Amino acid sequence: MPQRFEILGPIRVVDGDREIDLGPGKQRAVLAVLLLNANRPVPTTQIVDAVWQDEPPENGANVVQKYVAGLRRALEPDRSPRTPGQLLTLTEAGYLLRVPPGGLDADDFDQRVRAARSHQAAGALEPAVADLRAGLALWRAEAVAGLAGGYFAAARDRLGDARCAAYEALAEIEIARGRHAELVPELTGLVAEFPLREQLRYQLMLALYRGGRQAEALAAYRAAREFLAEEFGVEPGERLQELHRRMLRADPALLGPRPAAPVSAPPPVPVFAPPPPPPAPVRRSWRWGDEPPGWARVGAVLVTLAGAGMLTWLVIGAYAVHRRSRILGAIAVAYLALAVVSCALVDSEASKPAEEMAGLPIGGWFLVWFGGALHVLVLNFLPKRAPRHPDEIAEIERRVRRAQALELVRHHPAMARELGIGRPDVPGHFDDGGLVDVNSAPEPVLASLPGVGALRARAIAADRYRRGPFATVDDLAARGLVPPHDLGPLREILICV
Repeated sequence: MPQRFEILGPIRVVDGDREIDLGPGKQRAVLAVLLLNANRPVPTTQIVDAVWQDEPPENGANVVQKYVAGLRRALEPDRSPRTPGQLLTLTEAGYLLRVPPGGLDADDFDQRVRAARSHQAAGALEPAVADLRAGLALWRAEAVAGLAGGYFAAARDRLGDARCAAYEALAEIEIARGRHAELVPELTGLVAEFPLREQLRYQLMLALYRGGRQAEALAAYRAAREFLAEEFGVEPGERLQELHRRMLRADPALLGPRPAAPVSAPPPVPVFAPPPPPPAPVRRSWRWGDEPPGWARVGAVLVTLAGAGMLTWLVIGAYAVHRRSRILGAIAVAYLALAVVSCALVDSEASKPAEEMAGLPIGGWFLVWFGGALHVLVLNFLPKRAPRHPDEIAEIERRVRRAQALELVRHHPAMARELGIGRPDVPGHFDDGGLVDVNSAPEPVLASLPGVGALRARAIAADRYRRGPFATVDDLAARGLVPPHDLGPLREILICV
């Protein structure tokens, strides 16, 4: 029976029923690097950077060679010392560990998940569930457990995201099969293990609701909201909020599809029967909030003129209420005050010298009367301000999400990595408003950015691997990867976590 390599947990190699002793910790770490790049040559410098990070040994190549020799003795005990290794060889591009098909548990997991996706697309839900559960059973703990360093942390995050996505796919299928009641305990444990995955919280709430446990479903949403507010100062995602609103409305669609009632066939239509008449147009009556009809506009002007200016404030006030305009409300108050002052001046005109009062009451009254009528006439030709376009509202919400995500990146970078900020390729990632992390996003995501393209994306990925992560977006220009004049649109999208 061939050897089997396992990285979905602590690194180990099993030969039949026997576990092979892999030697000291650094030697196991070297094997982990080779397994994460199985069947691909790995340069010695990459092994040194991954295992020793910022404190490489002076003779790093010799140390790696020593550990590779120890791995050869452990993995190929029957090989003669002078015979070239068949399993672990040295090529011009670096050390190559040959793993046969089915020899690595991570590859088996990926194949199971792909098979489950194919079964699900074909409508075969039971085989899909069987493949997903078989793949998830390969996990013994978190991937490459016990190995410290940025290289292994990135691999652990990548494999952990795939595991969470498999759990989410399994829950989706089981809920579709109506097995929500059996799924609740499992989802409860997963939410506790992966509290940042909103998709798992969504599925737990839906499973509780479909099982008739509405109060517990609402409590699950409240727990998610309190957790996100306390840890990150943000609200749950829009999808989770919409599910909560639908639960409060008791949306019957949340209960899942129901068998359709038999539909009786419509009565036969005679061959020579005349076509049915077209439906009569429906006339909708005027509703509050619509623009006033023509007769109402003319009436507003006539009321202003007939009231000799004393009703101008009332007409303008009606427009202010209808259009929800504070400015028009203030103008209506001004008209009222001017009318009151004009009346007061007229009453006191008899007791004042003629030269002091000449024209004041008449001028104010004329302004309230004819000026107000002209003002109302102008308002009739100025339509109410149109509501914001949906695209404008979406852009505002996108900017708010970006601002929230940037605060997390600045003050809590570890949490930002856990939330997947800047990683639109990660399933169920945090809604960050469309940000892209130049240090971790894959090439296809970088290639989709404005002014980048496939060639520049490949160069960026190679440069960050060779020279390390980018500190700022300006580093793209400093390293000669993107011209400075193309950085403008990228500054609002790219981040460096």
